[in-house]
Amino acid sequence: MVQSVARERPVQRISRGEQTRDRIMDVAEASVLAKGFAATSIDEILFEAGITKSGFFYHFRDKNDLALALISRFRNQYLPLFEEVFERADELNEDPLHAFLVGLKLLAELMADVQKERPGCLVATFVYQDQQFDGRVRAILVEVSETWRAQFLARLERIAAIHPPRIDIDLADLADMLTTVIDGGILLSKTVRQPELLARQVLAYRTFVRLVFLGS
Repeated sequence: MVQSVARERPVQRISRGEQTRDRIMDVAEASVLAKGFAATSIDEILFEAGITKSGFFYHFRDKNDLALALISRFRNQYLPLFEEVFERADELNEDPLHAFLVGLKLLAELMADVQKERPGCLVATFVYQDQQFDGRVRAILVEVSETWRAQFLARLERIAAIHPPRIDIDLADLADMLTTVIDGGILLSKTVRQPELLARQVLAYRTFVRLVFLGS
């Protein structure tokens, strides 16, 4: 499970209103991942969440406001998650390369659990339909992507300082490749309905990283 990899977070009590808001967002996110944002209607969300229309509009001004809340929640939940996984690997290995390789193994396990629970990627889904949203949603999508890139690149640069790459490769491209592998793996897993493919793609990237810095 996700919680078994990430650091434990304190349990916070939430009000009934917050529980209702979370239920609306859970229903909406499941529908968006299944068929896209444009095809997800407010009426459908009302039915699945078991609330009235006035209850929905108490929490969200409109559908765009719901999209902003969904992507903001995703950012808060998942933006630090990858770094937490690799920090855990850092605690187990002093060498940055071996720590990164262990981190990728943990990440593969994490992604396998996430895809079993709720297949798809909210960021990818929103990017494909960004014409549906205003600039605030787009800004968060950019923030998430740039943060992940910076996190991965910083680790690769620390590795390269000790283990110079054996091939000519741009470390920024290698950092972006991990995000590409994850998003592409999610798409492939969902297309062929084989959730385990995402983890296998992350492990394939892990093998490539090993070859880049250690050679054959």
